[in-house]
Amino acid sequence: MAGIDPSELLEAAEAQMFGDENPGFCIKCFERQEGCEPDARKYPCESCGEKEVYGASELVLMGYADSI
Repeated sequence: MAGIDPSELLEAAEAQMFGDENPGFCIKCFERQEGCEPDARKYPCESCGEKEVYGASELVLMGYADSI
């Protein structure tokens, strides 16, 4: 089953915290998207159009990195 890679998510959250990147991920199509605030919720996805993009840090808080 496809999904957000927990390792990639943690790397993105670190980049968000300590760098100048603002990655997020769509929880519908699992595509990475730039330009998301760390606490972004329900941003529109550039790939699938659904409002299911969340900031990387928000996804960590929501438990998406727990499977590491």
